[in-house]
Amino acid sequence: MPYTPIKPNTLGLIKLIDIDIREIVPFIDWVFFFMAWRMSGKYDGIETVHDCLSCKMSWLQQFPEADRPKAEEALNLYKDAQEMLRIMLEDKIVRINASFGVFEGYAQDDDIFIKNNNGLITIPTLRQQHAATDGFCYSLADFVAPENDFVGVFATTIQGVEEFAESFEKDDDVYHSILAKTLSDRLAEAAAEWLHYKVRREYWGYAADENFTVKEMLKTQYSGIRPAVGYPSLPDQSIIFELEPILKFNEIGIKLTENGAMFPNASVCGLYFAHPKSKYFMIGKIDENQFADYARRRAKTTDILRKWMAANL
Repeated sequence: MPYTPIKPNTLGLIKLIDIDIREIVPFIDWVFFFMAWRMSGKYDGIETVHDCLSCKMSWLQQFPEADRPKAEEALNLYKDAQEMLRIMLEDKIVRINASFGVFEGYAQDDDIFIKNNNGLITIPTLRQQHAATDGFCYSLADFVAPENDFVGVFATTIQGVEEFAESFEKDDDVYHSILAKTLSDRLAEAAAEWLHYKVRREYWGYAADENFTVKEMLKTQYSGIRPAVGYPSLPDQSIIFELEPILKFNEIGIKLTENGAMFPNASVCGLYFAHPKSKYFMIGKIDENQFADYARRRAKTTDILRKWMAANL
């Protein structure tokens, strides 16, 4: 997929500490918040409902009568979430940190190479074995040129929520403890969305004239992608250990477990691609031949990799 790489306005690692939560909240995708509570459905306009009874009844009228109890439950949950966000802001409960950067890079076959001060970081990727809807079998390496290109990396984290949630657990308040945790997960994703917006327009600047609303951004109508480690197009969670030397997780408060999980749990890590034809996709199942080749490129035995790749085998 040939294209002309765009040199970023800022090269190298950048850390943002204690990002203003008011910058992040507008980027929360409430659809996934409700899904976390097993409340499927669309609740458009929920943010416009005031505390008055007339507003509430007017909003509920848009739903079929059978769906109104669930919509009312969603509204009450949303109001509780807004109140908790207010407390988080006023009492400075959480800190939002980020580490990110754009680096020189290139691709060879299905491997992505990122240059930084620690040398050359290799990110082996997997290729779909069943074609996407456009008839092509994708690998993330397809979105990086074979020379003189750039690749971005990022991590966002929400600090302080574990202690906040535990304060409710001590009072046997399970509801507010879960609410704090689900909100922190959404804040981590919202921070990643906000940061990607800043990267596209400012730090990398490949979409400096972008003019989308947040609602349009949440539908990924912009150019470029930010696949997270462990997600469908980058399913090998152990890749996170390759990114650690670049992103320096400990400097923004993230610790990695031996299983590659991030702590705090409300943390997101992944890659940035600016290729105009880059898209999200699912690797799905891979055969033993590709698995053996991937193990060779990861310089790991197949036995070790099986525990990381079980869902794709």
